[in-house]
Amino acid sequence: MVLLWASAMFGFSTDTFSKDNTAHVIVPALQWLLPYVSYATIDFLHVYIRKSAHVFEYAMLSLLLFRAVRAPRAGWRLNWAATALILATAFAASDEIHQVFVPSRGPSIYDVMLDTAAAATMQCVIWLWLRRTMHTRAEAAPHFPHDTPAA
Repeated sequence: MVLLWASAMFGFSTDTFSKDNTAHVIVPALQWLLPYVSYATIDFLHVYIRKSAHVFEYAMLSLLLFRAVRAPRAGWRLNWAATALILATAFAASDEIHQVFVPSRGPSIYDVMLDTAAAATMQCVIWLWLRRTMHTRAEAAPHFPHDTPAA
């Protein structure tokens, strides 16, 4: 699943999904939804949508990487999360290097930072989620006194 998601993300780094090309779809849709908004605001929203896509892509990549690293084991470990985060960051950096070779795109250290932040946030979400579900399961489990005398 990680490879499928990473392949899709690689496709999003091509000329097809450059700012100029996505503007042909996103800008008219925004102008239709918000007819009285200035072009500057529409342009800002277009950039915001594109950056939000980065956040979503790398949060999902981070989740999939965590699941792959954890494999059949249960729970959460810092080394699993750190490995997933390092791999997501490496992919983000390689994605920006790839964009050096795409004429309508360019590399951005800020995108790597945004992507890494999204991946790190997902690792925190995973930790909180698993911590909560494990705590809830522990509360739901029957409690037996340890010091009951044998009958």
